[in-house]
Amino acid sequence: MDMSLNRKIVQYAGKLDGCHVCEVGPGPGGITRAILERDIAHLHVIEKDRRFLPGLEMLANASGCLTVHQGDVLRFDMGNLFPEECVRPWSDNEPHLHIIGNLPFNVATPLIFQYMEAISNRTGAWRYGRTRMTLTFQKEVAERMVATTHSKQRSRLSLDIQNLCEVKLKKIIPGSAFVPSPEVDVGVVHLVPRKKPRIDLPYRLIKKVNRHLFHYRQKMCKNSLCTLFPADQPELVIELLEDANINPAKKSVDFTMNQIDRLCHSYNKICQRLPYIYDYEYRDPKSLKHYKELSELEKELQYRPTFDDDDLITDRDLLDDNDLEFDHVEESETI
Repeated sequence: MDMSLNRKIVQYAGKLDGCHVCEVGPGPGGITRAILERDIAHLHVIEKDRRFLPGLEMLANASGCLTVHQGDVLRFDMGNLFPEECVRPWSDNEPHLHIIGNLPFNVATPLIFQYMEAISNRTGAWRYGRTRMTLTFQKEVAERMVATTHSKQRSRLSLDIQNLCEVKLKKIIPGSAFVPSPEVDVGVVHLVPRKKPRIDLPYRLIKKVNRHLFHYRQKMCKNSLCTLFPADQPELVIELLEDANINPAKKSVDFTMNQIDRLCHSYNKICQRLPYIYDYEYRDPKSLKHYKELSELEKELQYRPTFDDDDLITDRDLLDDNDLEFDHVEESETI
């Protein structure tokens, strides 16, 4: 990329004075150079491709405030990357930390889901507080991240991210500006974790509900959400929608965040009453086998025969006449 464009991406990150920065996927180091031009405290870069390491090491030697880490960003733990004095309470302002990256498209999407889970659990880079991010994505993915209700781009990615972060699409950059040039344009996205998520439930539960809701984007939500439950319990999806006060004919792209909140809380109620529902996955053979075993056990318990008190066999019923006579003698001797 042209150096002026590298500087522009770094500019979208905002004020970096005195910040500790982590760049993910620096490649040949164009954005790295632009970051080093700012008045930062220190820069860490995480690069998987060994071909780029010699050039990055040269930058490190020249700058004195750059540390190069060779590794896969999807497996790299940032939990101990920054100084402890950077830690701030979650309810406080953002720490003087920033994550910046121009990643390959095949890495960027799984990485952002991984980061959302870390934000929810306050682990990794978010152990230090509400660490900010400025990352690039394929234009269509970037547009989904900021998509609002009724938008054709609305997706589970929109809801997962907007639940946990304030997200802004800063710039669309033509693909021709990059080397090698991708066939699609690129969006620069800025994310700041919220002090409180908009849905106060475990991330795994919210992610699961959103995933099922957007299975069939153009169908009524009752048809999408029925996959949350075993096929032999269709009454549960009716209960879910009635409790959440959701129109069964509503389409997924038309859901507001408040409606998603009600939906997730209603699903959580069902999971509290029927714990096996939380782990049920209709496409997972192990999950289906487990549910079948539970169902068979439940039927066995339901059809187990019951007895009246008169039908119960006591220990005394098992004694023969001789035993009873012996007991009578023992009692007489005792008296």
